This record gives sequence, C-alpha cells and structure tokens, in this order.
Amino acid sequence: MKETAIDRPHKKRNYKPAIIMITILVNGLVVILSGLPGYENFTAFDVTILPMMNAIFNSFTFLFLVAALAAILKRNITVHRRFIYAAFVTTTLFLVTYVTYHFLSPSTPYGGTGFMAGLYYFILITHIILAAVIVPLALTAVARAWNLENERHRKIARWTMPIWLYVSLTGVVVYLMISPYY
Repeated sequence: MKETAIDRPHKKRNYKPAIIMITILVNGLVVILSGLPGYENFTAFDVTILPMMNAIFNSFTFLFLVAALAAILKRNITVHRRFIYAAFVTTTLFLVTYVTYHFLSPSTPYGGTGFMAGLYYFILITHIILAAVIVPLALTAVARAWNLENERHRKIARWTMPIWLYVSLTGVVVYLMISPYY
C-alpha cells in the first residue's frame, strides 16, 4: 500500500510570526506610499504602464483563483494547490508594480462625477479595506494547508476565497474606471 502525505507524521510549523511580519510590511508599505507625493521628474520609462500591469496581474489572480476553486470542488488538491501558488505569484507581481507606481508617481484623482463617482469610490474603498484584510487571511490559509490542518484550512478558506476574488476583480474594475484619467 502506498503511503500518502496525509498518512505520514507531519511536524507543524509556527507561521504566525511570519504572517504578522509580512502583513505589517505589506500593509504598512502601502499606507506609507499613499501619503508620499511621488518621485518628481522620473523619466526612465512611462510609469502609466504600471497600473495596466496591475490590472493584468489582478486579472490573472482572479482567473487562477476561479480555477483553484473549481479544482477543489472536484477534490483535485494538487491542481488546487498549483493554482493557489500561481495566484500568490501574480499577487506578488501586482504588489511589486503597485508599490513601484505609487513610489514613482503621484496619486491619480478620479475625474468622474455623480453616480459614477459614488460607485467608483464605493468600489475603491471596499477594495482597499478588503485588500488589507486578505493579506493575513491568505497567508493563514496557506499556512494551515502546509501544516495539514485541513479542517481549519477549510474554515478560513471559506472566507478567504470570496474576499480574494472580490479584491482581484475590483482591482481590475478600479483600473478600468480610472484609466481615462492617467
């Protein structure tokens, strides 16, 4: 009989300090950058390409998460895991381009008015709040999976997946709504 990873003894690791440090670092960096005026006279390349890259990375994250959800609903853990890792990669690439853009460029104000402005700011504010929340949720979910705490992983993943899907999708929507004003 073939032994599986679940059958073997597994030493659990304490990922909580790393999760806390990464959450503080990522969210702290975003907060700090939101208060900076941007780098003046940066001419090495057109920084307005970075928000489009952000939207592309968010699009891939969304698609990878949908594929991961479909895989786990079919009980294909290996495929699920691979798509979750892919979502982490594209989210990390998003973060790099986001931080770079906000370091090099001042914030772009939304130019719309009326209902569209209200809708834009609703989407933007919920996106920002949930983007901060998703950092520790996603890291905790993956840490629980690594520790083979399957029931605890499922409990947090039930919250993490829809929030992460919302954040990645609304990141694209925010870009589409503000892109005419870059």
